[in-house]
Amino acid sequence: MSLGRKPTKWLDVVWFTVCLVGSSWWCYTVAHRIGATFDEPVYMEHGLEFWRTGSHDGLLRLGTMPLPPDLQTLPIYVWERIRGEAFQLPADLPLILPWARTATLLFWCLLLTYVWRTGRLLAGPWGGRLAMAWVACEPNLLAHASLATTDIAFSACILAYLYHFRTGREGGWITRIGVPAMWCTLAILAKASAVVYGPVCVIVLEIERRWNGEALRNALQQGWAAWRRRVDEMRQVFAPFVRDFAQIALLSTIGIFLYCGTDWRTEASFVEWAHGLSAGPARTAMVWVSEHLTIFSNAGEAIVRQIKHNLNGHAMYLCGRADPNGSVWYYFPLLLTIKLTLPLLIGLLATAFFVRHAAGNWPLGLGVALLAMSINFRVQIGIRLILPLVTFLMLGMAIGFARLLQNSTSTWRKNVAIYGQALLLTWAVAIGVTTWPHGLSYVNEMWGGPASGYRYVSDSNFDWGQGVPDLLQWQESIGQSELAVWYFGTDPRIQQPPFRVIPFHLEHSESPADIIDEVPGKYVAVSATLAYGAYLHQENARSQQVATDFFRARKPAARVGTFLIYDLSDEPAWQLAREADTSMTRR
Repeated sequence: MSLGRKPTKWLDVVWFTVCLVGSSWWCYTVAHRIGATFDEPVYMEHGLEFWRTGSHDGLLRLGTMPLPPDLQTLPIYVWERIRGEAFQLPADLPLILPWARTATLLFWCLLLTYVWRTGRLLAGPWGGRLAMAWVACEPNLLAHASLATTDIAFSACILAYLYHFRTGREGGWITRIGVPAMWCTLAILAKASAVVYGPVCVIVLEIERRWNGEALRNALQQGWAAWRRRVDEMRQVFAPFVRDFAQIALLSTIGIFLYCGTDWRTEASFVEWAHGLSAGPARTAMVWVSEHLTIFSNAGEAIVRQIKHNLNGHAMYLCGRADPNGSVWYYFPLLLTIKLTLPLLIGLLATAFFVRHAAGNWPLGLGVALLAMSINFRVQIGIRLILPLVTFLMLGMAIGFARLLQNSTSTWRKNVAIYGQALLLTWAVAIGVTTWPHGLSYVNEMWGGPASGYRYVSDSNFDWGQGVPDLLQWQESIGQSELAVWYFGTDPRIQQPPFRVIPFHLEHSESPADIIDEVPGKYVAVSATLAYGAYLHQENARSQQVATDFFRARKPAARVGTFLIYDLSDEPAWQLAREADTSMTRR
């Protein structure tokens, strides 16, 4: 089929349907296959709490915006109303969680739709097709589209917001402010990170629009000799943008506060802080305000908690380095080389070096801007936090190649681009298919693949607690009546037989012999995030270090999903004694 010929409508329909249905089936089947991840049980609990009581208090106090949990638990609430009996958590979580996850497919469809629309807008039919195909087979996106969490919802809503903001800049009030304000509201309700992502992204969009419209370019190219006049010109160029963005921000703020609501209570921490002030008029005034300001909890509380969390940082682990505050500036740039597929990385490099003139588009600009901004992110617990960045990079790459095919006059260059994209995309699809159902644990071949990924990444990059079904299946295959587990996660099935949870990080282990004494049978299963992660409990740091050193010094007998299986039946007594002596020396 000639790329220059006007595409037929049936090709668009078939392409869109295959990408949407194929990827959605991948997500649906994974949702019924893997165990609960760390965040999902609490989202289920507080999401159902809202439908039963009308209060978002539980989620807002966690710093979690409520839109995704509300939609994910709505079918569960309808289900319990029909059956006339409330579900009991955590006991009923394995039953309801797969169906709550299915609701995330609404956001997945939204994401794919706006990827398609953006690609077509900027590079014609093949821009939309290539962009949608790349996104539909990306294992990190597929993995999170299979969960009842917030990251895919945020990615979809922020892309829709930016699409309407960019396309509506020269329209009337509805398209310029009204529709973008609605999508901005939904993006913030999906994840509080939109408060940071949104302003940065729209500034990049406006700079790109003004640059292409030559107003900004002319102001800069006239020189800076009369700098005050140039500043005034720049102010005039951006004045309409500032006014429009202020209106969008105001409408969005009103929208999120109305949606989240309030329980009309005081805030205990605010009252405690006020009573802790030094005696004087200020203390008296603040105590009165804290005891009478009955507006909590509300959307502002969730946003403030998220901001404080980002400022304080979070424990991270990357390539053998652990940090309790997440202060490694290169975390996300390096993580992308580990978690993104090799065909995608090769495609991005080809875009940078061989498609430069065709790749100047705002999705790619957004991806580069967010990548530069990511060096300041202090919450470094997974690629899920930058899924919009990943989406923008894929969009930009696809648009660049589609423009090259449209505009290049060189036949050989077109052929290289066509066959190159076909090869890379086929490779990417094969990876997406073969990673089922373990997309969360995907690590590319350059880093040894999923088999050794636990040595380089942890938490939601590899082991987010989702591996309990795999472990149960393995336990049944070996026929051991009881299996010791050192578990990272919140899946309630781990608390039931045949598992015996041993929290080595909370035990008072002084030597390797203490660890072996706790294990009831031949094997012990250890979550990869605990063996190679960064979650140190300061009050029991010594015990956890003993356990971590013990397991890292041994070769696992097997790896079952996200668990490392250790055989402790043949531990030599002399080796344990030597390790105990070494442990005492370190003290």
